[in-house]
Amino acid sequence: MTGEYPEYFARFYDLIYHQVRDGVDNNFYLRKIKLTKGRILEVGVGTGRLYTDALKNGADIYGIDISPAMIEVITKKLSPEQKKRISLQNIIDFKFSNKFNLIVAPFRVFMHLISKADQMAALNNVYDHLVKGGVFIFDVFVPDLKLLLSGFDDFSDFDGEYEPGNRVKRTITTKPDLINQIINITFRFDWNDKESFFNREWKSPLRYFFRFELEHLIENSKFNKYRIFGDFNENELDQESKEFVISCQK
Repeated sequence: MTGEYPEYFARFYDLIYHQVRDGVDNNFYLRKIKLTKGRILEVGVGTGRLYTDALKNGADIYGIDISPAMIEVITKKLSPEQKKRISLQNIIDFKFSNKFNLIVAPFRVFMHLISKADQMAALNNVYDHLVKGGVFIFDVFVPDLKLLLSGFDDFSDFDGEYEPGNRVKRTITTKPDLINQIINITFRFDWNDKESFFNREWKSPLRYFFRFELEHLIENSKFNKYRIFGDFNENELDQESKEFVISCQK
């Protein structure tokens, strides 16, 4: 599994994604969390973009992530008691003694699972950690074939101040691997800290999925009840859909 974000990625994560990602997915997951009575787990908790709001709203929520850099950022936002709810674990083999009523893996977490073996292991591990009737929700994007083929070439999705007098710029380059259904993404960060200038590159492959592939994958897991929506308003899939929002029930 990929996704162990480096320190500089985690450092600027909140700043960048506040601008480039709207609140639609957050609102969707927060609504699902609010409607859940019982324990909740967020897989890929990151810097707490969703998690901290859920906690403030009184959710009995726990979080895991595979990136130490992300864990370091989120735990700085939490009280000592709340820190105990966060752990460094992987969706493939995480372990808890108690089970959950809702498990969510927002914002493309599942796309970091490159191999079929990891995808199946993740689904089955999540299933084993749900109570009977519990729900697992995750999202992946619907592949845009034209964009997939053309890709991005040094596309800047953020350029601004991260603190007075200091700026950060992020550019993205993508290259498709059509045979293996992977988008190879290179993130480049350029920033200054007073008179010092830095640049770093981080490469991350993302696995993209098609509808019937997702259906076959879920149907071959321990789950046998699921729905796939076309957006975060839970509309049916159609030709205009940009998202696969998958809800699986135990």
